Amino acid sequence: MIRSMTGYGRAESSTLAGKKLVVEIKSLNHRNLESSIRLPVFLAPLEVDIKKRAGERISRGRVEINIRIDSEPGANGGDNLEANLPLISSYYSLMTDLKEKFNLSDEITLNTLVNLKGSIYISEVEIDPEEAWDTIRKALDDSIDSLIHMKEAEGRLLYEDFVARIGTISDYIKKLESRIPQVTDDYRERLSERIRDLADGMEYDESRLIQEVAIMAEKSDITEEIVRLKSHMKQFGEMLNSDAAIGRKMDFLFQEMHREINTIGSKSNDLTISGNVIEIKTELAKLREQAQNVE
Repeated sequence: MIRSMTGYGRAESSTLAGKKLVVEIKSLNHRNLESSIRLPVFLAPLEVDIKKRAGERISRGRVEINIRIDSEPGANGGDNLEANLPLISSYYSLMTDLKEKFNLSDEITLNTLVNLKGSIYISEVEIDPEEAWDTIRKALDDSIDSLIHMKEAEGRLLYEDFVARIGTISDYIKKLESRIPQVTDDYRERLSERIRDLADGMEYDESRLIQEVAIMAEKSDITEEIVRLKSHMKQFGEMLNSDAAIGRKMDFLFQEMHREINTIGSKSNDLTISGNVIEIKTELAKLREQAQNVE
């Protein structure tokens, strides 16, 4: 089943140094695979492994991975709060000097000191990247599972749209095929009528008329183009039921289909065929646009 390139996934784990590990992953449309990763500084050595792990399961799109470590609320959530004692001492000394200089009676309270900027801070969690890798990998895999689930759900909608549009194109191709004999007959009739008008009752070479009609029929024959177009349609149907990443292949196949339908349009001077060609081109343009969303 085809996948969309867009999606979102999230996973959590509470087994990393007693803290909550959160992994979020988002995928957007992009011609190739492009990954960007945000994570705590002390986990920077794992960036290459994280990118490789994601690339094993995602083949196309702009992938954004955000990894963070949050304190669990109410469960040792304040263990990493620390007081900046040197800074608090400096604040206290400054405030004492100001009291004496301006003869102030205000008390310097604990509440005053801890509310000053930088007095209390959250210390960094120290975690060994190698020891954390198994936990991070599991959460990363779970977030990718969630992402793929969403991509597949959107892919089913794309699949339905592709099938409907291919069905429409197939109907127009049948109309093209049924029109081929009529085009030759119409040309023969128009040419015969013109010759009769020019001859004005005089005899003319019937074999010459047949020859001209045969030359026209050969020049305007679109049978080969229709055969190739139907072959491309069959390949596309097989692609839709493939589990492989097919976004790029789709784009190439639509280019080939567009080339065939352009040739059909240039060969024929028939208004009915030209009208069908325009309709097919319209559907192909919509298909190519939708293919930009396929992984």
